[in-house]
This record gives sequence, C-alpha cells and structure tokens, in this order.
Amino acid sequence: MRTATSALLACLLISPGPAPSATEATRATGPVDAVPAGQAAPRFRSSVQMVTVAAVVRDRKGRFMRNLTRHDVQVLDKGAPRAISDFRVDVEAPVSIALLFDESGSMSVSSKALAARAAAAHILATLDPRRDEVAVFAFDSRLTATEPFTSDIEGVKTRLKSAEPFGTTALFDAVAAAAARMAERGARRKAIVVLTDGVDTASQLRPEEVSRAASAIDVPVYVLAVVSPLDHPGADTAVETQFEESAADLANLAQWTGGDVLTASVPAHASVAARQIVSELRHQYVIAFESGTEPGWHPIEVRVKERSAVVRARSGYVVRS
Repeated sequence: MRTATSALLACLLISPGPAPSATEATRATGPVDAVPAGQAAPRFRSSVQMVTVAAVVRDRKGRFMRNLTRHDVQVLDKGAPRAISDFRVDVEAPVSIALLFDESGSMSVSSKALAARAAAAHILATLDPRRDEVAVFAFDSRLTATEPFTSDIEGVKTRLKSAEPFGTTALFDAVAAAAARMAERGARRKAIVVLTDGVDTASQLRPEEVSRAASAIDVPVYVLAVVSPLDHPGADTAVETQFEESAADLANLAQWTGGDVLTASVPAHASVAARQIVSELRHQYVIAFESGTEPGWHPIEVRVKERSAVVRARSGYVVRS
C-alpha cells in the first residue's frame, strides 16, 4: 500500500498535467488567449516556462479585494521577486469541485454522515449548471469515484445518499488521489472539498507529503469538518477531542494549497461555509510569471501593497530536472 501511494505522490509531483495552472508551463509563442465571459479559465502563452498561481485576497474586514492590478501585487520565488507576466480576474470563470465524502466508521457517530450530505447540498446549491461541474468521491481506507465530473448539478443532488460508515480513515491518501484526478481537468477554477470529521487513522502518506503535492498542482483543498457541538473548537460547549488533535495537520494542508479549514456543527455553519468556498473560487486572481530554472521545489509567496490584506495562494511549485 505504501508503494502504491508513494507512486501516486511521485506522479503528482512530476506529472506535467494538461491544465495551464499546472507547475509545468507551455512552450508556445503569440499573445495571451482571449477569454470570453463565462468560458474557460485563462490560458497563458509564452515562449518561456510559465507558472500560474490562483490567489484570493481579502481586506482586514474579510471582504474580497476586487480591484487589484498587477502593480498592487508582488510574487516572490525562493524569496526573490518575479516579474508578473499576466494578471487576471474573471468572476464568470467556470468552477470545478471534487467532493470527498468520508465514509469511515467514525462518521456514524452523531449522524455526521447525514450532516456531510446536507453540507454538500449547500455547496451544490451555489454552483451554476450552465458553467460549473462537480464530481463525487467516497473514501474510508481508499478512494472511490461515485459520480464522474458533470454539470448535472441537480442530478448529483438527488443521487446523494449515505453509505453505511465503516472502516478506517485514510483522509490524506484520499486527498492525494483526488488531487491527481483534478490535475487531469481542464483550465477551470478547481478545488477539493473534503467532508469529514477530520480524524485520519490510516493514511500511508504523511500530511506534509500530500500538502506539497496538492500545492504543486495548484488545487486548493478545503476541509469542511462536520462535528457535534461538543467537538466544535472555540464553542462554549466544546471539549478536547480527536479533531482538535488533527486540526494542525488539516490547517497545514489547507494553508499549503491556498484552501481553508471550516467547521460545521449546525446547518447554518455548513451554509456559510459553502458560500465561502464557491465565492473564493469565483474571486481568484490568476497570476502568471516566468518559472525559475533550478530543479526542485520552489516556495512562492504572493504579497499585495496593502499590508493588512490577507492573501491565500499555493505555497510553491516544482521544476523538473
């Protein structure tokens, strides 16, 4: 099992993938493609190796900063500034989401599986079937595709059903496998949403391995933890739980990929979280810059002039040797 998951990780880190947001860049010449409203996400053409990174920027009050230009943004690659070759925002760009349902045994407690389905219904309700797509996966000790990528959002919603939770939880292995599937998708605003109680018991891959792999292909990972009010961190009724013990690894995964960890212990939390996830995908800035030449991992940082702003973006990319 460790061999299989390690092979998957290696594939994630070195596979070129078809998407323009992948680590590897295109070698072509000519102007940047035009992007009609409502069509595919930006494609960048260049005679050099290019890297794209999607970034969400909020002000100190948590509002999206919608009117930034390339002159407001700085990209650091291994600490050195990179010239921005292209800079775009397109709120009409299509969104592609992979929903990962935790169906391990721990989800049978406190009707967590039902709560996960309800949370997924909120996410589906925010998608537009005219342009967006969704796929559904289930995992316990392995990942299983239950719905292929489709724009039949209503159909997916009616087919959501709870399986009998059983077995161990390989959450990080499942994210790595789903990230590989997402890397095969076209130029869309992509995200993985994991609906889970947040407790990993069986992954072969280490959290940091998965974080780096998902970051390298620019797929933000959102963890929507469905918990009981007793398990909700920060709530007055909360007690120390296994979820709190795993929260640091989940937060690290989200941070590396430009995603987030959201917790829902009542339906209203899930509704707010669903709107946040899809809104962030629609308000991404897509930034292109010339790749470094040194093989290996390149940590990157996106900054804006407004120092109080909060930027979320992937943490790096890989250059092939």
